[in-house]
Amino acid sequence: MFMPRSLKLKRATESPQHNPKRSKAISEDAGSASQSDTTSPISDLKCLPDATVNKPEDLNLETSISQTGESETEEEPKQNETEEYEEEEEPVKSFKKNQRWPEPGEPVCVMCGRYGEYICDKTDNDVCSLECKASHLAKTCMDFGENVFYKDPRWGSDISHASDTQDLGYSHKEDSFISELTEEQVGRVKTELAIVTRGREVCRPILEFEHCNFPTVLRDNLKKAGYEAPTPIQMQMIPVGLTGRDVIATADTGSGKTIAFLLPLVVRALESQTVAPSSPTCVILTPTRELAIQIEKQTKELIMGLPNMRTSLLVGGMPLPPQLHRLKHKIKIVIATPGRLLEILKQKAVRLEDARAVVVDEADTMLKMGFQQQVLEILEHIPEEHQTLLTSATIPTGTEELAARLTRDPVSITIGQKNQPCSNVRQIVLWVEEPSKKKKLFEILNDGKLYQPPVVVFVDCKLGADLLCEAVQKVMGLNTIAIHSDKTQWERNKIVKGLLDGQYEVVVSTGILGRGLDLVNVKLVVNFDMPANMDEYVHQIGRAGRLGHRGTAITFMNNNNKRLFLDIVDRVKPTGSILPPQLLNSPHLHEQMRRAKQKRKHRDDVVVTKSNLIDIIRRHERSSAKK
Repeated sequence: MFMPRSLKLKRATESPQHNPKRSKAISEDAGSASQSDTTSPISDLKCLPDATVNKPEDLNLETSISQTGESETEEEPKQNETEEYEEEEEPVKSFKKNQRWPEPGEPVCVMCGRYGEYICDKTDNDVCSLECKASHLAKTCMDFGENVFYKDPRWGSDISHASDTQDLGYSHKEDSFISELTEEQVGRVKTELAIVTRGREVCRPILEFEHCNFPTVLRDNLKKAGYEAPTPIQMQMIPVGLTGRDVIATADTGSGKTIAFLLPLVVRALESQTVAPSSPTCVILTPTRELAIQIEKQTKELIMGLPNMRTSLLVGGMPLPPQLHRLKHKIKIVIATPGRLLEILKQKAVRLEDARAVVVDEADTMLKMGFQQQVLEILEHIPEEHQTLLTSATIPTGTEELAARLTRDPVSITIGQKNQPCSNVRQIVLWVEEPSKKKKLFEILNDGKLYQPPVVVFVDCKLGADLLCEAVQKVMGLNTIAIHSDKTQWERNKIVKGLLDGQYEVVVSTGILGRGLDLVNVKLVVNFDMPANMDEYVHQIGRAGRLGHRGTAITFMNNNNKRLFLDIVDRVKPTGSILPPQLLNSPHLHEQMRRAKQKRKHRDDVVVTKSNLIDIIRRHERSSAKK
């Protein structure tokens, strides 16, 4: 029922009545605890049949029992009589009023905020007592109705709805509806959805989640989380991932890549029956803490009610001891940033010998210099026989070559045009000189057609974020806040939550919010400072077009960004957006176009075809004659 965070132990082989030397205080505590258990309000909840019992055999507590071979009826210890008795196992607290408040860095109860001493076995959340567990489950049960616990007529007893996944003989088998489709029909579906695949024996895409035949609880969790129909990346990546193949996936920002890799991972974790403590089955690596926190939240939504499924979040900027303590339990899925995971690996507090699947999210960033060495070092701790899933909105050619070396016989999946901005985002490029940027931003925030709070404004440095935040607050009077890496993780988490809840009208950010986060209520993004490269541009403007919603991205440009003139024209012009004349008439742009044309011409000359073979031979003969 609970996984305890800490236990005080006494001799497990002796019952309380056979211990004449116990102190009066311990006896009174034990008596009061047992009395409070009998009057616990949990017995009134029909959906919690196990919550009214406080017997040792009914509590899923990890204890260390002395194996001394002594008789249970022995009243005197055989060891030195002056040796003190160890403390008895502390009973699980029935009421929240009996629990203390947490120290800094300790787990917090999800219901009342007291010390989260226990982990609820059904939801994987921290609770402080049986009372808060009951309240937490009652709140959760509201959406499940009577399906959380039901009467199975075959067995004549109350069992958990999740028990049908205990015969976890799940293996992905192509649904009969998909199998009956002709190759022409499948090709038409992939063409309509802009699904492009490369690889050997790629399985067909699904059209509905039901075609995967997931366990009942997992299907219910999907619906509860709001996933009614799969997106194109999910249609293709989920069945490929369920077959155990390695995947390199590229799709628009906000296209649902997270669920596309989480579902195969959850199934893989379910298949792993026995898990040793501190030895996860699946590992998810992300570049930012905020993205890791979001992924863990989505993972918990999917695994709620599934048996023996627990997650662990390992990120920097948050206290290390609670993360180490969490790993001591049987964790199935670890979500981590590379630096913190390496730190814990060096302490030997986690082992990756049993890992069967690895996800590298935002692969273009993770496989660049900086993260690349850390990722490779982590992969050295993982068995060679494992599944690798790499996902991102942009995977440049150089990164794609490294990704191919990290995978075995991968399936490459591309949705839409590769490395292009999200089609749901309207792109506006404005030519704004540096001194006029603030004035232009204020004009946008005053424009009734463009201004739709909350607005995310991206800048290139931490000091710039603080100064711009102060200026917007002072001039516009809007509720504005800045977020960057100098903020504590607690502050950053609070800002992200406030942004999602609509608490802030403007959030000024460095690249922290630029990758992976589902900022579903953000309709307007302003690139106050043009990103350093086009990959970051694609990710940042993608914050405005999440989960199929339409949004607007406004980018300020000037001659300071001349290195990217040709790239921005190539990305934005095909969408029909009007580009500023200062950009189109820039000599820097024309020079870049001339060089690109020469490069293409040289490449065409080098490629030997039937049509140009004779010309290449003649040119070679002329050049040889001149020499």
